[in-house]
Amino acid sequence: MKKQELNFRFHNPNTAEATANALIKILIEANQKKVEQAIRLAAEELPQEMDDSSMQEPT
Repeated sequence: MKKQELNFRFHNPNTAEATANALIKILIEANQKKVEQAIRLAAEELPQEMDDSSMQEPT
């Protein structure tokens, strides 16, 4: 007896941007610890020159 292949079709009434945002939120929530660690590592790698004095607006 031959196995029948399953065929799935999904209807998504959302825009591509809304779908992408929803997926990003789900993935970030699922990987929250990894995301927080990546943000900490990125912040540590910033140049030390970027302190509060360099963040001030020019006069």
